[in-house]
Amino acid sequence: MNNNNTPIAAVQTHAEHIKKRIASIDIMRGIVMLIMLLDHTRERFMYHNQVSNPMDLSDTSTEMFFTRTLAHLCAPTFVFLTGLSAWLYSHPANMPYRSPTSFLVKRGLFLIFIEIALVNYSWLGSYDVLYLQIIWTIGVCMVLLGLLVHANYWVIGAVGFGLLFFNRLLDPISFEAHELGYSLWTILHDGGWLVENGPVQVRAGGFPVLGWFGVMCLGYFIGPLFSKNANSDKRQKVLFISGVAALALIAFLRGFNIAGEELPWVVGSDWLESFKSMINFSKYPPSLGFMLLTLGFMLLILGALERVNNRVSQVVESFGSAPMFFYILHLYVLLVAYAVLEAVFGATKVKDFGWNQGMYYGFDSVGQIWLATTILAVLLYFPTKAFSDYKKRTTVWWVKYL
Repeated sequence: MNNNNTPIAAVQTHAEHIKKRIASIDIMRGIVMLIMLLDHTRERFMYHNQVSNPMDLSDTSTEMFFTRTLAHLCAPTFVFLTGLSAWLYSHPANMPYRSPTSFLVKRGLFLIFIEIALVNYSWLGSYDVLYLQIIWTIGVCMVLLGLLVHANYWVIGAVGFGLLFFNRLLDPISFEAHELGYSLWTILHDGGWLVENGPVQVRAGGFPVLGWFGVMCLGYFIGPLFSKNANSDKRQKVLFISGVAALALIAFLRGFNIAGEELPWVVGSDWLESFKSMINFSKYPPSLGFMLLTLGFMLLILGALERVNNRVSQVVESFGSAPMFFYILHLYVLLVAYAVLEAVFGATKVKDFGWNQGMYYGFDSVGQIWLATTILAVLLYFPTKAFSDYKKRTTVWWVKYL
């Protein structure tokens, strides 16, 4: 017996339960990290065959459509789990509440720096144009959440649901480039050029802050489900019900073309074409349908991972336990790989391979993208696992931000 008269076996069981709960979050994050690798490999090696937003079904193969649609899961999951992790940080097991404000603000600013200093270059190979994309948006949202966490818990939930369902109602509000509110509104809602002329152009990309801040608030709001006293069966049930409810709602709204997406779906030549049209949602910026579809599936998967613990899940967990390290690493590996392959198989080299795509080097099938992703995942596992292990045992302050 321990000092609280709790049997040692029960203490061990509880510790294992907490570990498994945290593992489910890292596994979920790891799954979308690998999907993200697939999508970024597609984007890097298919410059000649980029897809539109939403996708043009007349010009997009079925395998490309579903490969791209699968990647829609990534950004909402990252942002949602960031909010959930913020709640877990502020409510550590067997410890009193601690304010997450300092951590959120500092890490948010760190992510903004990473976006500008490292991520942008990894895509373009230069600093001529600065694109403020998802890492920037997560950083800004973390700063905002750090300021909001002292509000009433239900207020945070209301902000989350309000921005999720009603953010696009703000679309009629707009500012001209010369007007005072243009830059702020571009960052918060519209997206677009912040600096279009000059030595460095700056564009707030397809991730306007308001909608994504709503998702982060929802992640924080669901946090109590993962508290040390929460019942595992209840948590799994709530996750499943919430996921089904989100999918049922968008099935109803989208099925009758009531709301959720500006582009209505149409009946195609067969059931598959009709289905593709129905789930063809806008991501830049995200429509309500995009958010409900992705968050619905994410909640179902997160619930299903509640009791998963095997060799495969442990491998996937390693990717999710060092997300920023893997994010930066894979982008630069793709940058270098493209440069090397272009030099070897470029427009004037080894044409028999069929990998010359006009002015680009690129793959000519989605199958090659999946194969390349599999190879990269195996190769990147080892440095990611090594860093994940180092992160768990080190006391170096900045490592926890990765």
